[in-house]
Amino acid sequence: MFDEKSRYYKTTQYQVTDSRGRSVPVVVIPPAPLQTLQGYHLLKQGQRLDHLAAQYLKDPAGFWRICEANDVMLPEALSEQMEIAIPQKSR
Repeated sequence: MFDEKSRYYKTTQYQVTDSRGRSVPVVVIPPAPLQTLQGYHLLKQGQRLDHLAAQYLKDPAGFWRICEANDVMLPEALSEQMEIAIPQKSR
């Protein structure tokens, strides 16, 4: 279900029933990875996290690592920040 680069790749899934009676797959949010920061980026209007992840982490799908380094769940939560923390590139 998840790409091998996804943080959810090895998580266990289970089923829950929603308010309409449908069975919905659910994954538990894995713990945040321990990350060392490489520095901070002064965010300019219109910059996207996938572009910053490609630039700094060499992985556009790694935008979630920038979110984790800034303690936010959704990328949109960083759009109003002046500067954002950038984690070290994975080896």
